[in-house]
Amino acid sequence: MAVKRKGLGKGLDSMIPNKNIREKKEEVATTVKESSEAGPNVVMLNINEVEPNRDQPRKNFNEDGIIELAESIKLKGVIYPIMVNKKDDYYQIVAGERRWRASKMAGIKKIPAIIRDLTDLETLEYAIIENIQREDLNPIEEALAYKQLLEEHNLKQDEVAERVSKSRTAVTNAMRLLKLDERVQQMIIDDMISTGHARALLAIDDKESQYILANRVFDEKLSVREIEKLVKSLKNPKKEDKKAKEDHSYLFKDLEEKMQEVMGTKVKVNAKGNGKGKIEIEYYSNSEFEHLFDMITSIKGE
Repeated sequence: MAVKRKGLGKGLDSMIPNKNIREKKEEVATTVKESSEAGPNVVMLNINEVEPNRDQPRKNFNEDGIIELAESIKLKGVIYPIMVNKKDDYYQIVAGERRWRASKMAGIKKIPAIIRDLTDLETLEYAIIENIQREDLNPIEEALAYKQLLEEHNLKQDEVAERVSKSRTAVTNAMRLLKLDERVQQMIIDDMISTGHARALLAIDDKESQYILANRVFDEKLSVREIEKLVKSLKNPKKEDKKAKEDHSYLFKDLEEKMQEVMGTKVKVNAKGNGKGKIEIEYYSNSEFEHLFDMITSIKGE
């Protein structure tokens, strides 16, 4: 039976009791500045008391983008509050690390925040969902986040899919990328190859071969279809060898042309390998046949 897809963020109802997802989105979207405009759900925290979550699924932040955001914050303040967890002596970021980084760069002393009391699992789920909504995760970060939910929180793949509002197939396909050579994974992160190329490379078990082909994709600007053909040739070498032998007939082209000039008709050389083959000489009338016959027998007489 087909699994009914749910709206993005649906799993947050079970994560935060007595609060629905619409309320959460409204709170995150509350517009505030570093002033008395912050409402009752938003507090101004000393930025030095706020720390990022080491288990944050997003690991790569565009430095140029953060610099641009820092310039904007200098002019207009922090428009959207971050979300944090209260720890013993500090606040841990649940969502909004990019805004926090830009605020520190801008020299802001206090930052607007919504304080939550979440478990580690809820914190991770919230961070994944926020990043998926913003499309901030690269494919490897997304795959690692799913793996973390599976391994550290003992969830099954269908449970992970339910919590992040993705299909089970999407979660499975995302995690398959982690079977690639780590160097290939980094090429995905750096946008050197696409996930389409990467999935084609998954058909190869040898990590070194994966990396070599990935570099060919980047250097030669190969399409996904082209890399699929290369992978197929590696997986089926015997079939490809036979095809290669057939393709080697171009070596006899020069001989064919010289024979055609002498005989005045089309000549085809079919090489079978091991020094064997056959020569086909075409004729289009009885008189042409007689002419070719005379030509060949006269060679014997000489």
